[in-house]
Amino acid sequence: MARPLILVTNDDGIIAPGIRALISVMKELGEVVVVAPDSPQSAMGHAITINDTLKLTKVQIDNEVEKEYSCSGTPVDCVKIAVNEILKRKPDLCVSGVNHGSNSSINVIYSGTMSAAVEAGIEGIPAIGFSLLDYSWDANFEPIKSHIKKIASEVLKNGLPEGVILNVNFPKLAKEDIKGTKICRQAKAMWQEEFDKRTNPHGKDYYWLTGKFVNLDKGTDTDEWALENGYISIVPVQFDLTAHHAMQQLNSWDL
Repeated sequence: MARPLILVTNDDGIIAPGIRALISVMKELGEVVVVAPDSPQSAMGHAITINDTLKLTKVQIDNEVEKEYSCSGTPVDCVKIAVNEILKRKPDLCVSGVNHGSNSSINVIYSGTMSAAVEAGIEGIPAIGFSLLDYSWDANFEPIKSHIKKIASEVLKNGLPEGVILNVNFPKLAKEDIKGTKICRQAKAMWQEEFDKRTNPHGKDYYWLTGKFVNLDKGTDTDEWALENGYISIVPVQFDLTAHHAMQQLNSWDL
């Protein structure tokens, strides 16, 4: 039987250590095709390129991967162009990451890593976004490789419910210190944002966005709780943004 076809992408760029670690695991599970941004695209969310051209360049970073492409666009662009221009059939799995840094809680909204996975889900492809709570370029991905393989294998074997994508976050711990895996809900949290206003040598003002992450959720069933307590968090997310619980109330209005 043919090996599973696996699309790999990310938002940190095609040379980032996180995606190279992810590729090394996916090669054990199937035929790998890589389409990833040619430069970092963090916090791009679900942005797509419509007012500029896209450039796609075939590269050879891993000699065991026949098809690797860098794309000048966003993570979502990478998935779109992979599905429509590169892949001869729909892949059996799309994995995005491993992101250098957290994509838990509200961060899923801003994440280019997760938006790439969501785009794959929209295309009907089982998809997972992986993130490690270590923002360092030199982050150590070795402790989580076996967990990545296990989670991806389960998705390949069992599939995912229609319209569902997995958001997987790993704590920054040694392999022996990871306590296990928790299926979680997204914690209610927010960023208390500020803008650092500065002035350039020409007298023009400019701003740096800064902020503090605040977890407002005291529940023990959330991704934030799991990560703080040494567990891998898995949150099933969906791209149907309908607030179904509000429909009855809205239908009672005099509209």
